[in-house]
Amino acid sequence: MERELALEIVRVTEAAALAAARWVGSGKKNEADNAATTAMRAMFDSVNMKGTVVIGEGEMDEAPMLYIGERLGAGWGPKLDVAVDPLEGTNIVAKGLWNGLTVVAVAPKGTLLHAPDMYMEKLAVGPRAKGLVHLDATVKENLEAVAKASNKKVSDVVATLLDRERHGALIEEIRSAGARIKLISDGDVAAAINTCFEETGVDIMFGSGGAPEGVLAAAAIKCLGGEFQGRLKPENEAEVERCISMGLEDPHKILLLDDLVKGDDAIFAATGVTDGELLKGVRFLGNSISTTHSVVMRAKTGTVRFVDARHNLEQKPHLVMV
Repeated sequence: MERELALEIVRVTEAAALAAARWVGSGKKNEADNAATTAMRAMFDSVNMKGTVVIGEGEMDEAPMLYIGERLGAGWGPKLDVAVDPLEGTNIVAKGLWNGLTVVAVAPKGTLLHAPDMYMEKLAVGPRAKGLVHLDATVKENLEAVAKASNKKVSDVVATLLDRERHGALIEEIRSAGARIKLISDGDVAAAINTCFEETGVDIMFGSGGAPEGVLAAAAIKCLGGEFQGRLKPENEAEVERCISMGLEDPHKILLLDDLVKGDDAIFAATGVTDGELLKGVRFLGNSISTTHSVVMRAKTGTVRFVDARHNLEQKPHLVMV
C-alpha cells in the first residue's frame, strides 16, 4: 500500500464524522448512522483504490449500509480489504455520550478476517503487556500481569468493558482482584484502542462484543504494538456453520492478531464524533467552520498521526473534501 493512502483514509472518517455530528444528542441513532454511511461511501469514491468491504454493516439487501462485498474506491490502485464502522456507537451519538467514532481499516486483499456478525470474547492490552496476557488465563492473572508490566499495583489498574448483564460475573472477578473498572455503554473499538495510550488511563479491556468490531480493533492494535485476542461465541448450530462457511474451521479457537490481520501492513483511521479519552469530537464553530480530531496509523511503519483539521463546509458541498 502507498503511504499516501493513510491521509486519504482519514479524509473518509472525517467526512463521516462531520455528517454524523449533526445528530449528536438528537435521540435519532438511525439517522446519525445513515448520515455517516452516506458521507463515507461518497468519500470512498474519491480514493485511488479497489476495495472490497469484508467487515461492514450487513449484507447487500440491507443497503444503504456499507454491506459486505460492496466495492469501494475510484476503481484503480491497490486491491484492498476494507473494514468499516461508519458510526461506532450509534447510541452514544444519539445520546451525546463519550467515544462516538467513525472508523475505517484497510489492508492488502485477503488479509483481514471475514468475521461473522456474532459475539466475540475479547482481550486487549497495550505494548507494555504484550505477550503477558491470555484469554485462557484467569482475570486475576491477567490483571497481575498488566500491573507488573506497568509497574503498578493491581489496585491502580483500570479495566474497561461494556456495561452488559452478561458481564456480571466478570465484573465481580475484576473487583475481587482489586482492580478498578470503567464501564462503557457502547463502543468497544475505542475501549480497545485506549489500552495502547497511557494518557487515557485504561490498561486492559475484557468482555464480549461484536466480532466485526473485534477485527477493527485488532487492526488498530496491530499498528500500535499492543495485543488483541478474540474468540468467537457462536450461540447455535447455524452460527457455527456460518463460521465454517467463512473459512474458520474451528469456530472456538483463540484468534491472535495474525489471525485477525494477516501480514505486516494495515492502515487504521478514526475520527471523533463526540469527545473521548483519546479524540475530541466535532466542533461547529459558526460561520460554516468545523473542526475534527482524528488518529491515523500504519502497521508497517508504526507511525501514528493525530490530525487536527479545520473545515469550511461552504467550500465542501456534500462533504466531498479535497
